Amino acid sequence: MKKRKSASSMRKEYDFSAGVRGKYAARFATGSNIVLLDPDVAHLFGSSESVNRALRDLAELARRQVMPRRKKATGG
Repeated sequence: MKKRKSASSMRKEYDFSAGVRGKYAARFATGSNIVLLDPDVAHLFGSSESVNRALRDLAELARRQVMPRRKKATGG
């Protein structure tokens, strides 16, 4: 088991005392939406584009099931 180095063993040029925790966290979170796929699911898709295309197709199918097109009423 490795021993952790104490803060006193850090070099002087690595002084983070004036740093701000999470300074860019909000900006990063705004532009990203990370979803982790299980390995067996990830294996089915070659790229993020193929995952997005499959999800869009699935969403469209679900929308059609929930809101089927109404048939035009025939007068008669």
